[in-house]
Amino acid sequence: MKLIIFDCDGVLVDSEALLIDAELAFLKQHGLTFSTEDYIDQFMGIPVGDWMTKASALLVEKKGEPLPKDFFNPLEEIINRKLKEELQAIAGAVDAISSITLPKCVASSSSINSLNSKLTSTNLFDHFNPHIFSTQLVDYGKPAPDLFLHAASELNVLPTDCVVVEDSANGVIAGKRAGMQVIGFTGGNHCPPGHDSALLSKGADFIATGFSDIVALLD
Repeated sequence: MKLIIFDCDGVLVDSEALLIDAELAFLKQHGLTFSTEDYIDQFMGIPVGDWMTKASALLVEKKGEPLPKDFFNPLEEIINRKLKEELQAIAGAVDAISSITLPKCVASSSSINSLNSKLTSTNLFDHFNPHIFSTQLVDYGKPAPDLFLHAASELNVLPTDCVVVEDSANGVIAGKRAGMQVIGFTGGNHCPPGHDSALLSKGADFIATGFSDIVALLD
């Protein structure tokens, strides 16, 4: 392997648990109820714009009327507050990233501003800068392979020489579509029992339950 590509949310920073709880509560408030497993499978790992489009379509169908333009504003305020007050790095992430000598980068569905903020607040930014890639840089977000292929191209590495670390089904699918090996990561607080099997079913080549597993696999 010549390049390690890390997803951010749920892999480097423990944001998915905060996001999923807020999103599930908001959708339930408006009549849409999901199990955590179904929600993770359908919604986790996709760009925010795609999430809003998908959620909006379901809500319009449920309500039978268009949504007001500011419909999601309360959810955005809750999420921003939670990220500012509660966000932490995934256990072991900072030390492990510091020890990995192979070239590495971040490729995330987050916006570039959100991505930089999350990495900075968890002391990870300097370990990756300037190799931090947002879905805003490509036409299609995960599960399309575009972002991972963009990252590989920017670092002049062939896709077959890359390994992706992903916690979502959509991210695993994107990595495999890009022709890369994929480590399915289940070390985030949001991962339910059986999440390893879910990632393997989407094509993950390996499973890591924490950063010690990632370091061992890379060695």
